[in-house]
Amino acid sequence: MQRNWANRLLLMPATAWLLVMLILPLVVVVVFSFGERGPAGGYVPAFTLAQYANLPARLTAFKNTLLLAPMGTLLCLLVAYPLAYFLAVKVDPKWKTMLLVMIIVPFWTSILIRTYAWIFILGGQGLPKLLELVGIDGVRMINTRFSVLTGIVYGYMPLMVFPIYVSLEKLDKRLLEAAADLGSSPLKAFRSITLPLSIPGIATGCILVFIYLMGEFLIPALLGGGKVFFIGNALVDLFLQSRNWAYGSAVAMTLVIIMLITISLYMKLVMGNSNQRKDVSLL
Repeated sequence: MQRNWANRLLLMPATAWLLVMLILPLVVVVVFSFGERGPAGGYVPAFTLAQYANLPARLTAFKNTLLLAPMGTLLCLLVAYPLAYFLAVKVDPKWKTMLLVMIIVPFWTSILIRTYAWIFILGGQGLPKLLELVGIDGVRMINTRFSVLTGIVYGYMPLMVFPIYVSLEKLDKRLLEAAADLGSSPLKAFRSITLPLSIPGIATGCILVFIYLMGEFLIPALLGGGKVFFIGNALVDLFLQSRNWAYGSAVAMTLVIIMLITISLYMKLVMGNSNQRKDVSLL
């Protein structure tokens, strides 16, 4: 009994923090989503489903988010996996720390500044200008889905690299040696040993990047130029400009529901394998 009470006392600060900072704001958003917009904006108490019925008005933002967020996650994976594999398996241990620090270095600068740098790189005086010098005219990169995906890969790739690196770092190299001794080719050993053992890291990295991208608004706003809207951009518009808190709350709750479904599928896919739960605990 004393041990149970001690555990409860130790859990009380964290529980109170979650209630105040997570559960309570979520309850407020749920309540607002069933309300109405006031004459001067904001929220008026009511109980109506009109806000949810009006969700198709933001269909473009939902479509862009549900299309580009998975695409951005996949591109991050395709770029990050070879890098993580190289760091974990191929690099001399004495160089690993320095290379890992180099991956972290971009996080020392505000993402706003880094995104503005890409505005110049993809703008008319950047890569398109260089392409003109070699005879390729009329290439438009900025304010497109391509520019948004480029910013996403650059900004979120480190979040994909580190979970995969952790999984590959734990890989027992003797398994690869045994596969080689049994006549397995490097490609077959990778497909049958390395890739399956790195799945927890892949799943963790994908869910981390995907969750961030579902709420992203800065990169689409700057690199999309108002032509590529995410749900995050719609929420900024509804809460800060239109001041339609009820409709914004309905959009936000829809986003939360989508994320809950995604996380549930993730838990079913990854956590179902009890032999890999320790690796997945990185999340």
